[in-house]
Amino acid sequence: MRRTVLALTALISALIAPAAAVAEEIDMEMEMEMEMEMEMEVEVEVEVETAEAPAPSPWSSTVEVYGFLPLRTTGSTTVRDLTADLNLDLDQVLRPLTMAAYVRGSVEYNRLGMLTDLSYVSVRGQEGRTSRDGRRRLDASLNNIQGIYDLAARYRFGDREEAIAKAGSFSVIPYAGVRFVEMRYDLDVQFEGPNLSASRSRSFGGTVAQPLIGTQAMVFLTPRLRLFARGDLGGFGVNNSDDYSANAQVGLGYAVGNNTQLNLSWRYMHLGGTNDRSPENSYSINQNGVELGAKFFF
Repeated sequence: MRRTVLALTALISALIAPAAAVAEEIDMEMEMEMEMEMEMEVEVEVEVETAEAPAPSPWSSTVEVYGFLPLRTTGSTTVRDLTADLNLDLDQVLRPLTMAAYVRGSVEYNRLGMLTDLSYVSVRGQEGRTSRDGRRRLDASLNNIQGIYDLAARYRFGDREEAIAKAGSFSVIPYAGVRFVEMRYDLDVQFEGPNLSASRSRSFGGTVAQPLIGTQAMVFLTPRLRLFARGDLGGFGVNNSDDYSANAQVGLGYAVGNNTQLNLSWRYMHLGGTNDRSPENSYSINQNGVELGAKFFF
């Protein structure tokens, strides 16, 4: 009996040993398969993530709505050889203001693009005098329209224009094109007296096309704060002896959100023109002040 038990024990041990070896082999194969599946899943995830990050579009654009507040306006205006000097503060400019609109924008493909800067200002001033006896009265009104419309080609050196970028990112953008300057004056005078009533109207001015060159540049001081500057020159005496215009601007922009930037800058502007004949009609205007703007990036 004992021999039978020992024989069965030996037989069971002989059967268990190969089964254990087979089980270990199966476990090793399953672990290898699981590791391979995990590696394949990681590779697939990496490929999916890579496929979901498309290349940036070569197209980009900006639109800025702004306002120019000239703290000081100096110069002169001449109508039929009669010259009036100008030295106006901001309140004296804003009181007769009837309309003002400012917008600039750009569109770019890779590094080459176009820009525009449009401004329109309309001013109306009135003055009336009555004689001491109240029998005679003189009324005069002057309307002035000042429009500046720029269109130019541009080329960008440096980084793409964005609302947010790493500190040290910069761009320099020279441009050249045409500037249309619209300057019109309309003068109306009316006299009322006991024996005479008369009115006269005079107008001068028009629109001239000037060659335009300029440069704008910016550098990010922090990811949201940038320093920017701009300067341009137009006219070069092409249309008349005083046919010149110029801008100089420097300021700071701060990103609000991911695609919007608020700008604050100082700006100087000059406009000049004459009819180069007698009687002379001419203007020479210098303005400097604060510009506020909101710029949107697309």
